[in-house]
Amino acid sequence: MEAIQFIQDMAVILAVAGVVGWVCQRLGLSTVVGYLVAGVVVGPHTPPFALVTDVPRVETLAQLGLIFLMFSIGMRLSVRKLQRLGFTLLIAVSASAGIIFALTRLLGVACGLSSIETLFLAGMLMVSSSAIISKVLADCGATHERSGQLAMGVFVLEDVVAVVMLTLLNSIVQFGEAGRAAQIGQTIGMLGAFIVLAGIAGMILVPWLLRRMSISVDDELQTLGLGGLLFGLALLAQKAGYSTALGAFLLGTIVAETPQRAQVERIFEGMKGIFTAVFFVAIGMQIDPRALAGVAVPVIGLSVFTIIVRTVACSIGLTLIGTPVKDALRTGLMVLPIGEFSFIIAQLGVDSGVIPAHYYPLVVGLSLVTTLAAPVVTRRSDFLAATIIRSYPRWFAAWLETYRGWLDRLALQQKKNVLWQLSRKRFIQIGVGMLFVTGLLLFSERLFAVVVGAVGKDWLFPNGPEILFWMALTLVASIPLFAIWRNLGAMALLYAEVSSRGHSKEGKLRPFIEQGLRILSGAGMFVWLATILPVEGAAKWLLPFIGLVAVTVFLFLRRKLIYWHSEAEVEIQEMLSPARPAMSATAAPWLQSNDEWNLAVIDCVIPDLADCRGSSIKDLRLRSLFGSTVVGIERQGYMISLPTPETVLYPRDKVLLMGTSEQVRSGAGFLQTVTGAGSEDDRFEEVRMEKILLDRGAAATGQSLGLVAPAKRFGVQVAGIHRGGMRLLNPSASEVLVPGDEMLVLGAPAQILAFRQWLREPVPEGLK
Repeated sequence: MEAIQFIQDMAVILAVAGVVGWVCQRLGLSTVVGYLVAGVVVGPHTPPFALVTDVPRVETLAQLGLIFLMFSIGMRLSVRKLQRLGFTLLIAVSASAGIIFALTRLLGVACGLSSIETLFLAGMLMVSSSAIISKVLADCGATHERSGQLAMGVFVLEDVVAVVMLTLLNSIVQFGEAGRAAQIGQTIGMLGAFIVLAGIAGMILVPWLLRRMSISVDDELQTLGLGGLLFGLALLAQKAGYSTALGAFLLGTIVAETPQRAQVERIFEGMKGIFTAVFFVAIGMQIDPRALAGVAVPVIGLSVFTIIVRTVACSIGLTLIGTPVKDALRTGLMVLPIGEFSFIIAQLGVDSGVIPAHYYPLVVGLSLVTTLAAPVVTRRSDFLAATIIRSYPRWFAAWLETYRGWLDRLALQQKKNVLWQLSRKRFIQIGVGMLFVTGLLLFSERLFAVVVGAVGKDWLFPNGPEILFWMALTLVASIPLFAIWRNLGAMALLYAEVSSRGHSKEGKLRPFIEQGLRILSGAGMFVWLATILPVEGAAKWLLPFIGLVAVTVFLFLRRKLIYWHSEAEVEIQEMLSPARPAMSATAAPWLQSNDEWNLAVIDCVIPDLADCRGSSIKDLRLRSLFGSTVVGIERQGYMISLPTPETVLYPRDKVLLMGTSEQVRSGAGFLQTVTGAGSEDDRFEEVRMEKILLDRGAAATGQSLGLVAPAKRFGVQVAGIHRGGMRLLNPSASEVLVPGDEMLVLGAPAQILAFRQWLREPVPEGLK
């Protein structure tokens, strides 16, 4: 009976979510809003009766939805994308988050909120909704404008901010507010170590696994394998002391670097849609409509605060890195809506009891208001930005121009700094290596507990797992440690060369400086390892053991270690090296609208049953009918730049159109038209081969296959002809049919029947 009740609850949830989501979509709103409203409608707080009774079980499914949602968010973020966005945009987003945090603290003090309530509120306001903003930008045709591209880059990096905030807030929930100051630095350090450890291991193993599965197994088994990997990494993150959402997010970022990304997106598309909807519906189910009405005034006030603060903070952050003021203001006006991450943060605080329950309806109401305001503000962002700029005093505008000039000169000087250019990559490699080793050692005891739980304490011989585990751990750690030492040695040589150049005693000074830097580096590595090494059990002998192994390895396996390190480094660099870009806002920066020329660039996806599917660009006549031009197609993650007129459009193609605003909108509407006209049943599984005997006097007698044209006229293919004991396979178009030929034809039953009936028609008397 419980199973039937659960099926009934799921039917109600999905049906109501689908209907309300469709209504919101027709109104130009995000489907996320529809899912939240659906949750309120079917939830236990809606009178006169609750449509869903088994709320705890639905919440369990919502956790699955959270994993799929975080996985899809991680798929939008990759190291390549971060490289394209640039380090400066990361600085801008960090500055924006800091400004929002500072202003929210002032608001919390003014409203009498506790410090932990203020911290959770700041976390909710610091992160925008990528799902809502993407839809608003697409609907407003601003996706490929410079400000729209900046907005997409901002919300991608704000996802990183959200992951860090979730980890910090989760740490506060675990350790309490009193230990916040002492734990925050350690939490961030351990988070970085875990991300690098899981990231490097994942970038080595996951692409290899996906490549093998794509070759040897079908889509069904690939789905099972990747699903197991997804939940496995989510569980690993939870065992490491973090949320399952972090593990799913990390796997998404790793898969985003692989060539199988488009295939994975296709495999999980339906499953992600269902469970993500359940996640948002479950959030709505926890909201009492009366409580939502009770916080109406705070929602309005907080919405005004959010719109102003997010616009100001984002604009200041982008201006700090040299973005033109108008573009910075327009971008700030485009990243107003808050959504999925804000709900997750509110859920964490309410479920743990550290913030009051009314924060749930508060954040939902805030999301609804900012989502409703986003399309209006985005469409008028150019006018609003121009109005704000006109109000600037002259001295402020002159100061901004001076500041941008200073940034340009600073960037030019940095490019000319040869020492920095040569050492920058080595600094990054050293930092990543140190985080990897730190994560390996910090989480070693938890890994060891898993090993002992699996094989026992005295496997093979007394204390065997303990000895073997620490030996294996030492060998694994020695590879990045050796790489760190090589990079430090190379930098010591480089800095010794630069610092001693031109000195009167250059020959003696250079080796002295180099050896001094090596000694300092070695001492630093010793202090670092002594700080992070475990000090219990056999692990306390790990430091001298590492030293002994390092000396042994250096003497006997030095070349092998260099080879292993180089192989791993090359494989990771190949993954992170710029590849043929897919068509996206950050991958195609040349696709920007130009206000002076009144040009716009928008993209649209060809529906599965679109009338234009299977037609070439030339046949569609988009340019002559609407004035719009197809300038790019993304097909299964592959970018076709400037396609030829003969290029055929297929379902799920993402087509990039260029023209005036009216032209591209008309063209997109035409491409997405679905009338059902000309659609046929799927007859692929019915295709078969049959034998047809050509009688004397049949219509095809004495004609060549090219003249009969069975493929063009009837949709059948003549695969072979049996004539006088001889079999002709795949006969050419010049082959003449004679009476008595036995033809082997390929086609659907109706097509073969039509061809057979035509063959039986007698030849007219005048043609004999």
